[in-house]
Amino acid sequence: MAALVDDIPIYLLLLLILLSLAAAALLGYRLRRIMGLGSANGSDGQEAYIVSAVLGLLALLMGFTLSLSLDRFETRRALVLVEANAIGTAYLRTQLLAEPHRGRLSRLIVDYLDNRLGLVGLADAELEARSTHNDQLLADLWAAAAAAFDTIRVYDFSTAYLDSINAVIDTDTSRQTARDARVPVEVFALLLLFTLAASAILGFVLVGPRRQVAAGMLLLLLALALLLMLDIDRPSLGLVKESQAPLENLRRSLAATPADHYDRWRT
Repeated sequence: MAALVDDIPIYLLLLLILLSLAAAALLGYRLRRIMGLGSANGSDGQEAYIVSAVLGLLALLMGFTLSLSLDRFETRRALVLVEANAIGTAYLRTQLLAEPHRGRLSRLIVDYLDNRLGLVGLADAELEARSTHNDQLLADLWAAAAAAFDTIRVYDFSTAYLDSINAVIDTDTSRQTARDARVPVEVFALLLLFTLAASAILGFVLVGPRRQVAAGMLLLLLALALLLMLDIDRPSLGLVKESQAPLENLRRSLAATPADHYDRWRT
């Protein structure tokens, strides 16, 4: 279900949700006519209690689902800053190395950062290709760090340097895991089923032009709420994405201070 939703454009997804809710409301209205109730309003008080209870339960379920979506979004957003700090630290510590290790590792770190920024907003096929290149860059980065370790192992900062490279690799794993962590399909399925049932009850209860207009507005709001939760849960293609500003700022900083910038104080 998650893969199917990811393949649907956001505007088409809104249309499908609206049509589904409208169909459920129409079904409830037809059921009222079949039961021969017509526009009778003798039980309005009882029906109002039912509608209030159903909408209250729906609001509770929507709040729970939105909370799950936002928790995952906040995790992804926080990891962007963590990764920017890890890459920046690794780059600065790399400048302590002697050539050719310094230049080689600096280029690998910059290439890795460029590839990370290119991963944002890609479809599945492009994302898979970029992810494969991402893994290769990490393997090359660790191999280059291992080659440089023989020349720095006698120094006190050698362990700290390897820790910084390892932090870059660990953060990449954390971001991949956070991107794959989605709200369980069962939660969205239950929410959609409950929303359809609520729409049918509204169609059954709210008769008359003014009430039907109000019901239509409520269905639109419910559809938009569902769409928001689904969109937040689509980290690759959703309109609501975590900001990459920390990584973008870091890229500009590295472009302004290339590796040879740190040679000016060397004797």
